[in-house]
Amino acid sequence: MIKFLDLKKINSKFEEAFKARFDGFLSSGNYILGKQVAKFESNFAEYCGSKYAIGVGNGLDAISLTFRAYIEMGKLKEGDEIIVPANTFIASVIGVLNAKLVPVFVEPRWETFNINPDLVEQHITDKTKAILPVHLYGQLCEMDKINSIAQKHNLLVVEDAAQAHGVSYNNTAEHSNPKAYSFYPGKNLGGLGDGGMVVTNDSNLTDTIKKLRNYGSAIKYENQYIGVNSRLDEIQAAFLNIKLPFLDRENEARRQIAKRYLSEIKNKKIILPYWDGSSNHVFHLFVVRTENRGALKKHLEKANIEALIHYPIPPHKQQALEEWKSLSLPITEKIHREVLSLPINSTLTDDEVSEIISAVNAF
Repeated sequence: MIKFLDLKKINSKFEEAFKARFDGFLSSGNYILGKQVAKFESNFAEYCGSKYAIGVGNGLDAISLTFRAYIEMGKLKEGDEIIVPANTFIASVIGVLNAKLVPVFVEPRWETFNINPDLVEQHITDKTKAILPVHLYGQLCEMDKINSIAQKHNLLVVEDAAQAHGVSYNNTAEHSNPKAYSFYPGKNLGGLGDGGMVVTNDSNLTDTIKKLRNYGSAIKYENQYIGVNSRLDEIQAAFLNIKLPFLDRENEARRQIAKRYLSEIKNKKIILPYWDGSSNHVFHLFVVRTENRGALKKHLEKANIEALIHYPIPPHKQQALEEWKSLSLPITEKIHREVLSLPINSTLTDDEVSEIISAVNAF
């Protein structure tokens, strides 16, 4: 069986380093917000080309706490509207709702699955105060257009980069917006548990999020805000410090597999994703579309290939978001009915990639 993602195999090459780092962690006696978190915050900020990084409990909290911080800073207030992509994992939307803000759903482009900037302005009202672009499946949104719209309407931009570690921004204003990352084990840069990060150049935003992640406190027992307990684990930071230097290699391996899929899958029943061949995609997922997804998934299973669905139900059709269930979002709904993710990661051999391609072409 070709697994969709074999986390044990991905992490096996780091096991000895993990064990040594764990022994150091255990003997340090410093288990919360210690040297490893500080080191990883510094390393990841440098990797992203930003001044600051704040480690938090997970990617969802990275989004929520960024918006919460903007409220505490007076740049947002509860009830403000936030433009969000209709086609995304529900965490993007929950992050907005957790800050008591209101999501406004915008359809994606067929080709990229990402929010369509050409539709954003028609959803802007006097209550709109920010845009949350999501770099879905690892592909950069059209940030030049989104930043231009935001500047025109005086809106904040918070980027959900949970699936886009290491994506290249080319000539966009890459460091002007805060970005929320996840280090969930299946990510291109994944820990051995949950973890998240906010990357920014804004010192005030950094200080506010640092307080909010720690009960609203910068000084022990002195609480400026009603905060939460959402701190990146010291042991996860230790593991991520080991894996970060290999992230670019992982991303490039994924791109090479994607190139093969795009050039060698010839089945007319399969709609391949758009990619311009640049470094604006790190292929966290390789997502195809077909009108009979269930049949393709079963066909691949019979060929001993595991494929997954990301995601079967769009956010506005989830029971948790019943308030938005009457929205008409036909592009999003069709995408969620048709998408299937093929295996893509650095542990796949050339023969396995060939096997996947042959199976898809035989459908």
